[in-house]
Amino acid sequence: MKIHEICFSPTGGTRRVAEILSQALANEIVPVDLTARDVDFRSVKLADGDVALIAVPSYSGRVPAVAATRLEMLCGNGARAILVCVYGNRAYEDTLAELRDTATRAGFRVVAAVAAVAEHSIVRQYGAGRPDAADEALLRNFAVRIRRKIDDADDSEPKIPGHRPYRKAAGTGLIPKATRSCVQCGVCAAKCPVGAIDPAAPTRMDKKVCISCMRCVAVCPHKARRVNGLLLALVGRLLKKACSERKSCEVYL
Repeated sequence: MKIHEICFSPTGGTRRVAEILSQALANEIVPVDLTARDVDFRSVKLADGDVALIAVPSYSGRVPAVAATRLEMLCGNGARAILVCVYGNRAYEDTLAELRDTATRAGFRVVAAVAAVAEHSIVRQYGAGRPDAADEALLRNFAVRIRRKIDDADDSEPKIPGHRPYRKAAGTGLIPKATRSCVQCGVCAAKCPVGAIDPAAPTRMDKKVCISCMRCVAVCPHKARRVNGLLLALVGRLLKKACSERKSCEVYL
């Protein structure tokens, strides 16, 4: 089976979950990177017999707005879709419900959904090391069950948790800034999913455009971008109660 792996993963956690599932489901993977700014997503067209795995992180219980916009540009043309939301061990709230609605508008038929945990992209002590070996085993088990449903030509839509209207979208969170170690190599500007960093002067960024995805922090070869340490510590304390207890991956069939 061939899988179209449609993924928005600024820091790699969502992609890791998507890869575990895709590799267990199929022997051929066609990647579609929703973080890329130079792709004409309207040109991505699937067919009725195709299968797509659509994976996004949960940002405060919602699909990242830019990911939703780019996903809606795709032409699903009736392809089956496996939805995946990845969260940092707090909660994913309305992410799967919103992803289901977005994928449906793009022409996909939702047949399965997965919620999985990965390291929190900002407060990294939460979900650290995940997906771990236990998660991977569980996700592979989910893949077997999803594959069985697809092979049985069962196109029934699963009951997916979430509310409509969705929870209010959060404003921009912590904004990474360049430190004195910045050599203005431009990697962060080239890789930013929304073009918030000035390529001519990477120490400058548009705070109104930034989505706090932490891609610039993750890709900087000089570790020269970071968020304010005091604010990070405060957010860590605020999340401690919600994030400390280990959450488990879930599947909806």
